[in-house]
Parts: sequence; structure tokens; C-alpha cells
Amino acid sequence: MSQSIHFSTTSRTPHLLPLPHSRFHRPLTSLSFRQSPLKHTSIRASSSPDLDSSSSSSSQVLHSPNGSPAVKPEERSVVATATVSTETAGIEVDTVTEAELKENGFRSTRRTKLICTIGPATCGFEQLEALAEGGMNVARLNMCHGTREWHREVIRSVRRLNEEKGFAVAIMMDTEGSEIHMGDLGGEASAKSEDGEVWTFTVRAFDSSRPARTISVSYDGFAEDVRVGDELLVDGGMVRFEVIEKIGPDVKCLCTDPGLLLPRANLTFWRDGSLVRERNAMLPTISSKDWLDIDFGIAEGVDFIAVSFVKSAEVINHLKSYLAARSCGGDIGVIAKIESIDSLTNLEEIILASDGAMVARGDLGAQIPLEQVPAAQQRIVKVCRALNKPVIVASQLLESMIEYPTPTRAEVADVSEAVRQRSDALMLSGESAMGQFPDKALTVLRSVSLRIERWWREEKRYESTPLQPIGSSFTDRISEEICNSAAKMANNLGVDAVFVYTKDGHMASLVSRCRPDCPIFAFTTTTSVRRRLNLQWGLIPFRLSFSEDMESNLNKTFSLLKSRGMIKSGDLVIAVSDMLQSIQVMNVP
Repeated sequence: MSQSIHFSTTSRTPHLLPLPHSRFHRPLTSLSFRQSPLKHTSIRASSSPDLDSSSSSSSQVLHSPNGSPAVKPEERSVVATATVSTETAGIEVDTVTEAELKENGFRSTRRTKLICTIGPATCGFEQLEALAEGGMNVARLNMCHGTREWHREVIRSVRRLNEEKGFAVAIMMDTEGSEIHMGDLGGEASAKSEDGEVWTFTVRAFDSSRPARTISVSYDGFAEDVRVGDELLVDGGMVRFEVIEKIGPDVKCLCTDPGLLLPRANLTFWRDGSLVRERNAMLPTISSKDWLDIDFGIAEGVDFIAVSFVKSAEVINHLKSYLAARSCGGDIGVIAKIESIDSLTNLEEIILASDGAMVARGDLGAQIPLEQVPAAQQRIVKVCRALNKPVIVASQLLESMIEYPTPTRAEVADVSEAVRQRSDALMLSGESAMGQFPDKALTVLRSVSLRIERWWREEKRYESTPLQPIGSSFTDRISEEICNSAAKMANNLGVDAVFVYTKDGHMASLVSRCRPDCPIFAFTTTTSVRRRLNLQWGLIPFRLSFSEDMESNLNKTFSLLKSRGMIKSGDLVIAVSDMLQSIQVMNVP
């Protein structure tokens, strides 16, 4: 026997309706559960949403994303397809997730998502495939580097990889921003600055080859704003100079901390221990070049746009309005990069307005004292979790692996802390873009994530993580309570997986926010939603055509997954849905 609770969206008083052949009808306060012969228990809050007619197609197409460890080389080229005779349904599953679930079960799946910045070291199709098989969930494109044609080729390679192999790798385009940057070093890939050398930073443009040890600067007021004695930080302090002389548009600087200079690196300057902002603070967050890049991203259908040096929520709202007007359905997520003093000052309103946030620790560490960066990171992660926005921890996670095949122990501890804080995603920058060992760096992120997640589950740490209510409407609060209850039940009952049927991804994100002990299978009808869900903690997104009949959806899903060996009879599953706002507990038949 199944039980059902219905909530009317026109009244705030819940009422119970008996199901056919059921005499269950008692007050909500005395609700009890009884397992039926079908081993199925159900609670449903009905809001009668309209359903897309396309969602009831008789042909169910199911996709799953990349998972954790890589598979055998001979399995890499497999494009898994199967036909379920009773459903006449096609299924496409990438070999990584399929192999992982078959061999090691639900508990082995990685929850923390991994982002790789794509560069010269990883832009080929084979390299991208290796990253996807190694655990890459999101491919990041840094618009500070490369031409739009180069980025277009990478985007199309990722899309081809998804289509041919069944992956759900999302694409994030990272804008350059209008802060002060170095030029392109005259076409050189990098330049080495040694201790005691004198370099010239200038706002002049060079028609011919630039003089030795000369760097162009993007900000016309640079020579006016700096003073002799100021400290100039390149790329968040990776190289440091002291201003020793000003000659017209040229600024002579003495190298005090040597290092590698890279094209388009960020520049900041300090005076008497404080960051000099002055005219720089008046620069627009989104530059004219950024708007052209954003138009390019819209045309290419990227999944996320990361905005650099966000100062206020107004910038995010403006961009989201622009995307809604220009893009198809306005379904591009906006990620706010928290990397400035202004970002920290207006943190809550910025995160509330955005679709996610990135802790850009490199540039952030150039604007606040280094010893404050860890506390700022923890604060940003907590605020994002509280407001149900995915959060990415980025910058210098495994910096040494740009040149060396193994990380430092301090870097491993840093990655472990980010995972322990329950961040949604970790991001590689130079390690994967230009490093000598991108695959090994990704392997380190994956293995450390898996180990710390297992420790977290063994310690039952989820029991001490209260979350504040965030629903703004009665219907939203119902969804939130259902997801909170589903996560709590999953932990208390030791279920194998939570199934979420969601059209826009919101219900899946609410379950992810609770960080349950088991993986979350998120079924959605839209390919773009599936890719965006691949950024969020614990979600294994599938694309599946489903109807408003939950019993039929569950039976079809069980049949599809069992045919691939991804679940088996007897597995305990909790299912929630944003179509009928329901929660159900059952064993796989």
C-alpha cells in the first residue's frame, strides 16, 4: 500500500487524500509509514505544474556524466548503447561512470567536481578525452589567452566528445575583466625575471619589436597613479618589483622577487602596506572586450560565464538580463569571481544574484593580506552553501605540478581542506593549461577528493551541518523541506542513491546542498540543464525523457539502469520530483 500527502498551493493547510484501495486518512501530526508489498512508500506535495509535451516521448534517451577513476585503455573508445525490449529505449552512458558503478558500487563515486583550464597542453581532442576520462566535469576557457577561433575549436571538440562518448562536460568561459593587465610580451610565451634586474613597464604601444625587458600595461593611467617606492605585484605576487623611477609613460622597476612573467598577467601595486586603487577602482567590471567575448560565448552556447573582479550585484543582474535577451532561453549560468576587496565587502548580495561563485585566491591574495585568504575562502564557501549556489575553489591548488610530476605535501593538504569544506568544485589553472603533467594533476585532485570524502562519511560529519531556510514562496519551501527530508532519510536509512526528477535542476541543487551520504542521480529532460548540473556537488546528471507518472518513470529508469548493470535488485533508493513535489522510498525490484 502506498501513502500520499498532497499540498495545495492555494492554501497553506496541508490535507491528506486517500489513494485508491487505501483507508489511510489521519492528521499530519500522526503520519506513519508502512512498507507495502511493493516495498514502496510515497509522500507527494502536488503543485500541478504544466508539463512539456515533449517530455512524454515514448523513446527514453538516457545519458550519464563522467565519474571518477579512468578505465582501461581498450575501453576508452566504447560508445555504450543498448536496447531495452520492453521500453524500446536507447541509452548512452560514458564508460567511466558505468565502469565505476559496476566495479565499486555507489559509495565509490566522487562527489567533488573537477574543472580543468584548457590551454596549449590540453586543447587536442585526445587530450580532452583523457581529461574527461580522468574526471573532468567542466572545461574552462580563459579569454585572457588565445584567439576566439582557437576557443571555438576547443568548444566544438568538447561538444563532439560529449556526443560521441556520452559525457556531460560543461564549458565555462572566463572573462578577462578590466583590471590592470600586462600585454602579450611581444608574442613570447613567457619571460623570466631575475632578482636585481630593472624592467620597464609602459603604456606605450610598439609598432616594431619591443625593447628588451619592457612590458606594456593595459591601463593608460598607470604611470600617473604609481609612485616611486610602490611595490608592483605580478599575477598575485608570483613576481614582485619596486618602482624606482618614472620617465614620462615609462615606469622603471627593480625585480625584488624573481619569477616567470606570463602574457596578460594581472598587475596590482601597493603603497605603505595598502593596495592602491584610485582610478583602477573606477574601471568597469565588464570591459568592451569582455562584451565581445560574451557575445561569442552566447553564439557558441557555453554553459557558464565567469565574471572577473565583480564589485557588486548590479553587474551580475545586468549581465543576466543581457543573457536572457540574447541567448536561447537565457540558460547560461553566471559565475561571480570573488577576487577583490569590493567582492568581499558585497559578498552576500553578489552570491545571491549569481548562479555560483569562484574563490579566485590568486588575485584575491594580491588585494588582501595573504594570511587572510584561508578565512576568506571558508567564508565564501559557507555563504554559497547557505544560499544554495555552487562554489569553486581555484588558483594554485597544485602549482608545482606545472613543472613537476608530484605535488608538494602542502598542496595536498590545501586540496584536502577545500574538499573538507564541502566545496562543489576544484579548479586547475596553469597545471592543466600549460603544465607538463595535466593528467597527473587531475589524478591527484580526484584521488584526494575521494579519500577525504570517504573520511567525511566514516566520521558522519553531515550530522552537524545545519542549513538556514532559503525558500521565498510557499511552493519553494515545500520543495526545500522535501529535499531536506530526503537527504536526512538517506543518511539515516543508509540508502544507496537519491533519484531526482527535475526539469530545471532546482530540486537537484537543493538535495546537493544537503550533502547526503549517497550519490544523487539527477534526471532531466534538457541537455543544457544536464551539463550545468555537472558543476554541483554529488550530482550524477542524466538526460531522460519522462512523464508526470512517477510510477512509470521509476520503472523505466530502473529498467534502463539495470540493463547497464549500474543498479541491481534490492538497492534502496529515495526518489524526489519537482513535477509532483514528491518523495518516495523503495527497493529496486
